[in-house]
Amino acid sequence: MEPILDVKSMTMDFGGLRALDRLDLDVRKGEIAALIGPNGAGKTTFFNCITGLYSPTQGDILITRPGRDPERINGLKPNHVTEKGLARTFQNIRLFQNMTVLENVMIGRHCRTRTGVAGAMLRLKSARDEEQTVVDHSYHILERIGLSRFVNELAKNLPYGAQRRLEIARAMATDPFLLLLDEPAAGMNPQETRALDDLIKKIRDEEGISILLIEHDMKLVMSLSDRIFVMDYGRKIAQGSPDEIKNDPKVIKAYLGEDPDA
Repeated sequence: MEPILDVKSMTMDFGGLRALDRLDLDVRKGEIAALIGPNGAGKTTFFNCITGLYSPTQGDILITRPGRDPERINGLKPNHVTEKGLARTFQNIRLFQNMTVLENVMIGRHCRTRTGVAGAMLRLKSARDEEQTVVDHSYHILERIGLSRFVNELAKNLPYGAQRRLEIARAMATDPFLLLLDEPAAGMNPQETRALDDLIKKIRDEEGISILLIEHDMKLVMSLSDRIFVMDYGRKIAQGSPDEIKNDPKVIKAYLGEDPDA
């Protein structure tokens, strides 16, 4: 199956430090893939390169949107990457804390609107109609994510797990074909993590969105993933199914710091 994201020989240098070293990774349509590795392995740097926060030193980032030919997105600004259909969440929650839950999702949706500044200021009918469409679409996303009861609540007043879900809802409002989740279970209790597991599967199965996640919760990773990629010191050291990865000596050594047969 042709990948929807195909990263080839990605290298990222920060001065004399090589954070990513000729990394290859692909994500297929309808897949939940995971990127794991010890702290400092380069996982978030990889996400930052894909989403335009960093421009990689070398390599290619190719995406294939539904019904289109593959295209290279190296060097695009983050907002243009989002417009292409890649959306992400962050390890540290980045909500607009003093805005409502609905407003947070609406902000994500505005990358798909057409009304210009003049139309918005003059309150033209087309602008009003489009704004109502944004409201309706955003509310429907909250319903599907299970947050509609918080619609008018300030984001800062939500329980921690609900704030994590709201970040995912805002990303979904951009109409992505690929959702990048950076440690979505960080700080969650076991009940919240189980709910997140169900939500991620639901997004893939019901919304048709492929997912690539970075995660340290190995129970969640093994439960969710179709394929797993493992990084260490900026390099990919293994890839495969959950069963293949958990029995791979290179992976065990990377996490334990010793040869399991020693």
